[in-house]
Amino acid sequence: MSICTELSKKKKYLPVAAVLFAVLAILCFFLLFKDRLQFVLLSKDLFHSELSGNTLTLHYTLAYPENYGFEETVVLPCYTGISGHNGSSSDISVGSDDKKEILKALSALSKISKNRLSETDSYTYDLLSRYLNHRLMGEQFDYFTEPFSPNSGIQSGLPILLADYTFRRKQDVEAYLSLLDQTDEYLSGLLLYETEKADEGLFMADYSADKVIDACSTIMDKDQLANGTHFLHSTFEERINNLTEEGILTALEADQYISENDRLLTTVMAPAYEQIADTFTVLKDTGNNPYGLYYFPEGREYYEYLLASVTGSDRPVSEIKRLLFDDFQENYNALLALVTKYPQITDAGITSSLDLSIDDPAAILQDLQTRMCDDFPAFPAVEDNFVPSVTVKSVSPSMKDYCSPAYYLTPPIDDMQNNIIYINGKNATDRLTLYTTLAHEGYPGHLYQTVYSQLYLRQNDASPIRYLLHYGGYVEGWAYYVEDLSYSYAEDQVRNNAYAVAYYEACRLNRNIHLCLYSLLDIAIHYDGATPEQVRKILQSVGITSPSSVTAIYQYITEEPVNYLKYYLGYMEITLLREKAKLLWEDDFTLYRFHQFLLETGPSDFAGLHEQLQKSIP
Repeated sequence: MSICTELSKKKKYLPVAAVLFAVLAILCFFLLFKDRLQFVLLSKDLFHSELSGNTLTLHYTLAYPENYGFEETVVLPCYTGISGHNGSSSDISVGSDDKKEILKALSALSKISKNRLSETDSYTYDLLSRYLNHRLMGEQFDYFTEPFSPNSGIQSGLPILLADYTFRRKQDVEAYLSLLDQTDEYLSGLLLYETEKADEGLFMADYSADKVIDACSTIMDKDQLANGTHFLHSTFEERINNLTEEGILTALEADQYISENDRLLTTVMAPAYEQIADTFTVLKDTGNNPYGLYYFPEGREYYEYLLASVTGSDRPVSEIKRLLFDDFQENYNALLALVTKYPQITDAGITSSLDLSIDDPAAILQDLQTRMCDDFPAFPAVEDNFVPSVTVKSVSPSMKDYCSPAYYLTPPIDDMQNNIIYINGKNATDRLTLYTTLAHEGYPGHLYQTVYSQLYLRQNDASPIRYLLHYGGYVEGWAYYVEDLSYSYAEDQVRNNAYAVAYYEACRLNRNIHLCLYSLLDIAIHYDGATPEQVRKILQSVGITSPSSVTAIYQYITEEPVNYLKYYLGYMEITLLREKAKLLWEDDFTLYRFHQFLLETGPSDFAGLHEQLQKSIP
């Protein structure tokens, strides 16, 4: 055979070999990275499906949703009955449809090998699996959710979200007006859900319904709407004027948008709130349980589910009760010893002179940022010279009775520059309270934790689904944990005055005692079936004797199951983690390192935090 012939044959085989090599390379790549690709696709699909059905939620999650593949369709979800589809932010269970979606996601997750994922994705895999399984458990309790809770329901939450709906561009204004135009259908859907609740014998107590009815007329005040002084008028005009000054809107466009907002508030929003009041007036007498969840069929089972779901703690109720009782005794004895040593701190005439010297919110936030430096890490360096701004606002007078003492509005994950904290003047009675409240909401509280966590997740290219896995016990537990710590920062300012230091410590202990007590009462009312009379006796034993105070405490806990535990059990779980970290890390333990671990491992349930802490040992 000639050399030419041999070369000719080799040339024929070379393309075949190259193709086989390429196929083998692709196959190897697929086998090696198949699980990672599947997890990325599943995460993105869940992220998109969770946000695509509610523009209001989408707007507060993403400043520029088009960069994440979302279309510009503006929609508020509308509940259409137990067999219909609902994706509302009220987390109303809808039976088979939601259950199918959760089972579908869990099935897809089970086909992915966690061991072949990166360390970050493997942790997300565990969190997502537990999160979805918790949601699946909740599907059996179709009518226990309360979208119109008197204290935190949609009737007060919706106006708050609308008032701070950010206008970055012209299409944001148009989306806002479109959402406003849909509020009547959205609220009508939730009222249908309330009617179905009533049919199932699960409607709220009469005293709660009366609060909702009163709130509707106060929040959507007819006189304010008529003369254009409602806060949904003023906040809209303020945002429009900002766009006009920036040259994004013309004066004519601004006037047209303001006119349209006025029209929608009076012709859509106001009638929708009247419908809420009318519906609750009709349904009021159907509520046959003025007590806790214990007295509903499956109420105890729902409470156990809610407790685990909201707090992120997997401890049994019996263990939680023991932890709370021991904590109550420890704080109570510490306060008693402090008052015995410094009896003057019970004299209001003296303590009024022991208050902090700073009362300006901006100055307080700056002071907190300075004092926290030794205990908390700086923000991850994702962007050059990144310094988030914060604006402290006052709650509108018409909302004061229906808002928390303060709250922080979480910024979109792609625009964390602008942060807003609201202070309810009704509750900030002194400078020390304002100081610790701003620590809770700002630094080193919600604002700091939120921005830090989001920057860290972005820096580590974490799955986008991590941004949507909400852990109330971690988030509020962190905020209360640092609020508790902030009393020591306040004490640093008055170290030369032993009475002031003792007074601040007494205030800290007293706050812990109250929140711990209310957490114990939450379990007693909803899990053990404590009646108003039994609660009255418990409160009297600790010095709370005012009949109106006793009634208010009982009703609030009845209306907001697990709310106090979200804060205080979350706080206790973090302190238990801290003690565990001390044992594991020994001489390497510092508050700085522990806080960095919490910030970079969370948001998470506490099972995940304990697992990751165990892995942190060198």
